[in-house]
Amino acid sequence: MPGAGSNTAATRAEPPARCLDLTRLTSRAGRQMTGVDRVERAYLDHLLAAPVPLFGLVRTALGYLLLDEAGCRAFAARLDAPPEAQPGLLARLARRGDPARAAAEEAHRALALDRARKGALGPMLARHLPAGSAYLNVGHSNLTAATVAGLRAVPRLSIAVMIHDTIPLDLPEMQREGTVPRFRALLDRACAEADLLIANSRATAEDIARLTGRRENVVTAPLGVAVPRPGQAPEGPWTARPYFVALGTIEPRKNHGFLLDLWARLTEELGPKAPHLLILGARGWRNAEVFARLDARPAHVHELGALPDAAVAALLAESRGLLFPSLAEGYGLPPAEAAALGVPVLCNSLPVLREVLGDKAVYADVAEGYLWHDKIMRLAQGAATRNGDRDDRPGAWRPPGWDDHFRIVLTHV
Repeated sequence: MPGAGSNTAATRAEPPARCLDLTRLTSRAGRQMTGVDRVERAYLDHLLAAPVPLFGLVRTALGYLLLDEAGCRAFAARLDAPPEAQPGLLARLARRGDPARAAAEEAHRALALDRARKGALGPMLARHLPAGSAYLNVGHSNLTAATVAGLRAVPRLSIAVMIHDTIPLDLPEMQREGTVPRFRALLDRACAEADLLIANSRATAEDIARLTGRRENVVTAPLGVAVPRPGQAPEGPWTARPYFVALGTIEPRKNHGFLLDLWARLTEELGPKAPHLLILGARGWRNAEVFARLDARPAHVHELGALPDAAVAALLAESRGLLFPSLAEGYGLPPAEAAALGVPVLCNSLPVLREVLGDKAVYADVAEGYLWHDKIMRLAQGAATRNGDRDDRPGAWRPPGWDDHFRIVLTHV
């Protein structure tokens, strides 16, 4: 695990104000938070506690909203509140098909310090942001040409952008329709316009350099990993039986089909004595074959969907291990959170997972299905090995914390 992070960016004095883009969190209203969402939320919470005044920028269907610090606090409080009431007619018309986002945008308009139609962002920002302010975008959202042009209306404003991964360009065949050109545009604009790029791992920094050539003004700051708080574990056929957890959106990159193949073999070999597999996460895209296999309800496999964090943590804590055969990651929060709980982790041998987890995981290349089979059997039977794949829970691991992350980032922005 990297310590203080790597840095090719010059330090600078604290800005007179910071402006955090909150478009991503607004767009995800009513949905279970993903890893990127959690990062944007961590930035909001940390910057609200910092001495530098904070503003929030939100792009909505009707234009831009600017929140002052009080508005940002109310925004944060709403993230923990029950879903908003039914939005008004104008909001519903602007966000057809996404009532939760429409309601969130309507609520944020009531909090706004100022509003601007599309094309009028610059004058609004110039009215409120002091010269020399810093803008942070950590959500892979709203870094459009219009947004950048508006930001440049503030004298000497600096732009910092976090790049979480380059997976859309590395595995284009596994992406949603339209994702690849949108991400290419975002990465190109970030490299052209951002004064600072924030990489969440050395692996991501190297991917940025490989794809864009940019190595200067890039800072590597490992993400903070919060130790999950277990709640009540859902019960089912797996209760009081050996079971494993697969956690993440059910999309091609996460490689659920590999686990289904393993479980078909385990069930054939062991019958009713086979361990159970719990698949936690929403269904994603381009995965019709896996969805059909899940719909057929294979023996000892249980698709539980997107559960609350406390339920996920409880299921992890009682499991024989997290299985993570992902084909690509920018960081890998699920295995890091599982390791922080003391849960054995068996994962694909990706450089970024080795960087983040070190010896707190067991690695097996997904090309070696027999090796996965062997290690799953050992974990299911509670066997300890010299490789560390034990069910007596490895000793306490101190994952990187958010204070460590911000100690690196906020010396530059």
